[in-house]
Amino acid sequence: MTQTSYGLLKGKKGIIFGPLNEQSLGWKIALACHREGAKLAISNVATALKMGNTAELARICGQAPLLVADATSDDELKALFAELKTSLGEIDFIVHSVGMSANIRKKIPYESTNYIFYNKGLEISAISLHKIIRYALEAGVLKDNGSIVALSYIGAQRVFSQYNDMNDAKALLEAIARNFGSRLADRGIRVNTVSQSPTRTSAGSGISNFDAMYEYANLLAPLGNASGEECADYVVTLLSDLSRKVTMQNLYHDGGFSSAGISEKLLGLLERSQPKAGV
Repeated sequence: MTQTSYGLLKGKKGIIFGPLNEQSLGWKIALACHREGAKLAISNVATALKMGNTAELARICGQAPLLVADATSDDELKALFAELKTSLGEIDFIVHSVGMSANIRKKIPYESTNYIFYNKGLEISAISLHKIIRYALEAGVLKDNGSIVALSYIGAQRVFSQYNDMNDAKALLEAIARNFGSRLADRGIRVNTVSQSPTRTSAGSGISNFDAMYEYANLLAPLGNASGEECADYVVTLLSDLSRKVTMQNLYHDGGFSSAGISEKLLGLLERSQPKAGV
């Protein structure tokens, strides 16, 4: 079903880091931004562009410039923003949808963490946000009164054992967003993170027992899990002028999961799973 456009981003320009394929949150956010009238650039690493079909996303989004860069590389980000300034001009928003944990992929327990993988995961999943913002500022490409949004997860606040070292990475990501939010406020630039429900993405599929995590959250959240499309719509509001006084926040987009203790559905399931007395 075609969604209605409200023109919330009409006249705005932005770049989205991290879309890989149709399941990616970054992909869905790009489509929503395009629907709402934004002109976009899209970026990912070269290997991801080969693995996914990001070029098709760029085509759908009005032949958006497709900029190849490793978000952890200082030199590649400098080159990206120089190219962006030439191809798109100054921008109004940045979306960070980048994350990876080799410890999760290789099923290494947290207490046996491979520290080379750990440091790389922090660099890709969190420090890359710092670098993206820094080099955007140094290039003079980010307009006043702009918006920066990074995607997070409640693992930054609570321990989800199967989320492993990504719990740590998301906590660092949120801290970086707050720090930059305080420093960019004098320019009216907002920096926020969105803590999304468990979502069936390529990254999520690498987490052990992801389906159980997904179903648990869906049973506990009063509104159920938020879909990727719903996340994209929410992010659009944070990129628009409707949220110009919202900054330094971690905003839960999780159907109420973050505030729920127990639900009738989950309680009923637990009761039915208990053995009956005398059996």
